[in-house]
This record gives sequence, C-alpha cells and structure tokens, in this order.
Amino acid sequence: MRFRIDHTANRSGRLAKFLLLLSLGWFFAGAVFAQDVDSTIDQVLADILELRHRIHQYPELSNREVETAALVEKHLRGLGFDEVRTGIAYTGVVGILRGQGPGAVVAVRADMDALPVTEATDYPFKSEVRTQYLEQEVGVMHACGHDVHTAVQLGVASVLAAHRDVWSGTVLFIFQPAEEGAPPGEEGGAKLMMQEGVLGDPKPKAIFGLHTFSSLDVGKLGYTSGPAFASVDHFKIDIHGKQAHGAQPHTSIDPVVMAAQAITALQTIRSRNLSPLEPSVVTVGIVRGGTRYNIIPASVHLEGTVRTYSNEVLDTIERRMDEILDGITRAGGGTYELQYDRNVPPTINDPELTVQSLPSLRATVGESNVEELDPTMGGEDFAYFAEAVPGFYFRLGSRHPEKGSGGHHTPTFAADDGSVEVGIRAMTRVVLDFLERAE
Repeated sequence: MRFRIDHTANRSGRLAKFLLLLSLGWFFAGAVFAQDVDSTIDQVLADILELRHRIHQYPELSNREVETAALVEKHLRGLGFDEVRTGIAYTGVVGILRGQGPGAVVAVRADMDALPVTEATDYPFKSEVRTQYLEQEVGVMHACGHDVHTAVQLGVASVLAAHRDVWSGTVLFIFQPAEEGAPPGEEGGAKLMMQEGVLGDPKPKAIFGLHTFSSLDVGKLGYTSGPAFASVDHFKIDIHGKQAHGAQPHTSIDPVVMAAQAITALQTIRSRNLSPLEPSVVTVGIVRGGTRYNIIPASVHLEGTVRTYSNEVLDTIERRMDEILDGITRAGGGTYELQYDRNVPPTINDPELTVQSLPSLRATVGESNVEELDPTMGGEDFAYFAEAVPGFYFRLGSRHPEKGSGGHHTPTFAADDGSVEVGIRAMTRVVLDFLERAE
C-alpha cells in the first residue's frame, strides 16, 4: 500500500512563491517534496519497518526502555545528527538536526514504552516477552502503538537528514519514555523531561506528535482542534469507621454505608455542580473493604479517576469531593482521607497551529481522508509539551481495512505496517511546511 503526496495541491500558488524565492537564491520545503522525498521514503521504508518489528517484538515497560533507547541512539548517530543526548528522564533520547542555514526550531515527539499486556495477535513479530510488574509476572506488548510512533519518527529523521542541505532551521527529535505512566514510586514521562529542560536548549516554536488510532483505517488521518485529550487525575479515598459484628450494626460506625453514599454523591458533581456543556468524568474504579461477610470493617478504600478539559473544572471537582466526603463522614460518625493527584493536564491543540497544519495532512492523504474527530477522555502526557509551546497532536489511522484491530490497551490491538509509511509522509510534510512558513 503506497500513499503519495499530492504535488498538484496549491500548485499555482506554490509555483509563484517558488519562482520568487528562487530568484532570490532560496530553496524551500515544497521543492524538496516535489523532487526527492517520495523516493527517499521508498529507500528507507524497508529498514524502518524492520526497526518497527524489532521494537514491537522486544517491548519494554515505562522507565525500562533501555534497549529501545539504544536502538534510537544508534540510528540517530548513524544519520550524522548534530547532537544526540541520552539518559533524559532515565531512558529518553533527544536528537538535534540542523538544516543548511538558520531558521525556526521545531520539535517532534514519539513515545517508546509498552504495556503489561500479553499479546494475542498473529504477527510473525509478536512479543513473547514476559517480566515482573507490581509483583506479578506479566506479558509485555506494544498494545498502544508506541512502536509505530518510534518507527515513524526514526523514518522522519532519516528523510530530513538526507535532505538537510535544502531546508533551514533546526528539528528537535524527542523520544520519550513512560508515556503510560511511571511505575509506582518513580517519576517519569513528559513531566520529568520538562523538569530536566528538554525544551530549553534549543527552545522550539512549536511541537508536533501523532498517535495510532485503531478506529481509523490505514491511509486516514484525524485531528481535533483545541481540547483533544482529557486530564488524567487520580484520587484515593479512605473512609474510617468502627468495626463490629455484622449482626450488631448499631455498635459500629459503618464505613461501607458511608462509602456507598459517597460513591453515589460523587456523581452529583457532574450532574449538579458543573455546567452541562462542560465535559467531565468522575469514576470510582476500586472499592475495597472487609475480610468476612459477617464483619463490618473498620475502613473502606476507594480509588478512581477524574477526566476533563479544564483546569477550572478540576478545581471544582477536587473541592466538591472534599466537601462531600466531609459531610457524609461527619453525618455517619466517621472520618476520611482524600489524596487527589493531578497526574496529566488536558492536551490542548493550539487552534492556529492546527489550522496551519491541516493543508499538510490533506496534501499527504487527500482531503477526504482527513477527519475531524471528537475529543477523547483518554489522557496523553504530550500535554506537558503543549503547555510550554504551541502543539499539534494528530491521529494516525492504523487499522487494516480487512483484518481490523482490537482496541488500544488490549491483547488484540494491531497497528498495521502501512501506517508507518503514512506517518512518515505526514509528519515529514508537517515539519517541513512549518519550517517553510517560519522563514
């Protein structure tokens, strides 16, 4: 399956600009596409797919991406990158590639980590890796497509390095660990990379990223302007009472009843304290308490997540959770502890950068194959980068139109190889078009 860049798109306008710039002795990104990029991608694609297979077959969990990082480092150094920095946020790699002259700085980001999922695909390069995670033996799988993300970015690096004599500016290639979240007790991911100054030297004017999407066929691209991914907050609640015999509830202070009331009352935050036009989710995913059917326990543990696109909404939810728990436990005679962690902020695609980038996506796969998508309540720590500089994060169709794919984070998730080529073409064009506009 091949996807060619549409060289006729905006031909008259680009030709006029080309003639003007050429008369001044300039050369710009459109000419690179028209003459060389397709053939270069064809030349490197087989090697990039081989790297994708290797990364997929030997996945590594968050903050443990040692071999993947070594593979990335070797590839970038082999391309003659100006700088390659390693050990950022434990296993992160950053490559700096400079073009033929001064210009804007732009960043691209790919995540490298896998998930504790046992693979159940028919790929000849399927993962058989097993490891220890939270004191359990688990399978390890690229069940969210990060192997594709890394391979696409390695492909973009190959293309831009091959043509660095005809584009101006600097491209910062960020290979990030631990997007899925650092192991308990550890830091990691985009937040830690930001703390270590990954966007400080040089500082980009914009950052781009992409993510596989199992609901889109290969050859399609998706985007969302403004709020794209939700926050990922994590709360833990311990409700304390007094233990007693199940046959003598009057001698207890029952944390089970208080917990049940709290679970129900927390849902009123969404329905009664927030605007119905403001998306949000308050989910209790863990309820744990008691040791025997006829014993009222001393405490009950609740745990869950909050998702929204607004920091103001998060403030309201956290405040109301505290007030609700205080009221219920006071009425029931108990006490509570609330730990509320703001793990990942919402991912907001810069509207202006989105508009500017859409022609690049449409030129890659055709206007009919670029879809505007609804925001998702899933989270993405690309948000930390997009808080610091304007960001655009788009979706890469990865589902084989006949074979299909399981959902993200499932054993049957299958990102087709064809998505790698489309991703390389799309991201290469997005980056070079941005550098051209910034001149």
